[in-house]
Amino acid sequence: MFSLKRSLLPCLLAAVLAHAASGAELKRLSVSDFGAVPDGKTINTAAIQKAIDQAQAAGGGVVVIPAGTFRSGSIFLKPGVELYLDDGAVLLGSDQIEDYPKRETRIEGHFEPWRMALVNAQGLDRVRIGGKGHLDGNGVTFWNAFWARRKENPKCTNLEVERPRLMFIDRCKDVRIEGLAFQDSGFWNLHVYHSSGVVIEGLRITVPSAVNGLRGPSTDGMDIDSCQNVTVRKCYISVGDDDIALKGSKGPHADRDTDSPGVENILVEDCEIGDGGGLITCGSEATSVRNVTVRNCTISGRATMMTLKLRPDTPQHYEHITFDGITLTGGGGRIMNVGPWLQFFDLKGEAPPSRTVNDITIRNVHGQFRSLGTLQGNKGDTIRDITLENIDLKLTDERLVTGEVQNLVLKNVTVNNKAYQLSPADTNSKK
Repeated sequence: MFSLKRSLLPCLLAAVLAHAASGAELKRLSVSDFGAVPDGKTINTAAIQKAIDQAQAAGGGVVVIPAGTFRSGSIFLKPGVELYLDDGAVLLGSDQIEDYPKRETRIEGHFEPWRMALVNAQGLDRVRIGGKGHLDGNGVTFWNAFWARRKENPKCTNLEVERPRLMFIDRCKDVRIEGLAFQDSGFWNLHVYHSSGVVIEGLRITVPSAVNGLRGPSTDGMDIDSCQNVTVRKCYISVGDDDIALKGSKGPHADRDTDSPGVENILVEDCEIGDGGGLITCGSEATSVRNVTVRNCTISGRATMMTLKLRPDTPQHYEHITFDGITLTGGGGRIMNVGPWLQFFDLKGEAPPSRTVNDITIRNVHGQFRSLGTLQGNKGDTIRDITLENIDLKLTDERLVTGEVQNLVLKNVTVNNKAYQLSPADTNSKK
């Protein structure tokens, strides 16, 4: 009997741990029980935050947004507290900027006082956010304010008009964000900073290309900022700026910024991209990006497939990036947009640093698109070991505009039913 008990003990312990890890014992707390009103008008920030705080005080729990439209400003998750939006639930962001507190936060590659997101998780070791509901950024008011300012000052920066993000994951580990729809964010949709072990699955992220002629500015789908070991799977993204942006820091000494470790080990698979600046974009602020795999994805709109922004004021190294198995049905985008990025750059009186792009592979790509695009850098940049393999495209513009590229290899590339070869007019020509 003693030996039997000893043999069963590990199994029983494993079962208990698995049961606890599954979240089955977590208490569910509806925000309605804390006074939240689903009328789309009442500001429910305090009621939702009270539910989160009480769940933490009780040792953990799942805070549930039930069906209905709950307007809110910034809410902040706490250790042991999950957030779940039921089918039919809408967490509607306030259109009053004062409902998003201004705190020292990460934004565009540095820290400064800036408005917090609608949903925030900071410094947590386990983050779970999911459901079948919607996060609605209610962004038109913020878009109007930005474009009005841009009309007054065409050189205004992206941060000159305060706008909230929809979700900010800040220095967290073991993160899962699943199932939700993000729409009409005032600024970036999902910003994940300095986090690792992140899985983002089944999201639908949309910002209309135009609402009565109005475009949502700086409405990136996902900003993966200084993160490692991130998987993005089965998502749909169609936005007014970059779709999935890999980011870090910027400036002549960006490579010394300890707050901005390299972006590494990123997997994007089984996703669909509509409109946007790039299925994958490296930049606008980025130093080191490596080990990125994009596979089995579709571009159904006008988005570019790969955008690499090369800032003349920033040391950058983009390497080991692979696209494999991409279907193009939208007919409007470019395969590559690799080139100088001059927006708001500042050398601060120092000599230009160097940039390197190497080991980029694009293979098994087929469909209808606009052009192969551009592959060129700033003076002194190194671009090498670029491979296009098993490509079959119908294009309205057959050119690939290239600068100085070392070891550009084309294998089995067909454009408009003909074997593709670079023409002298393409090589070293300007965009």
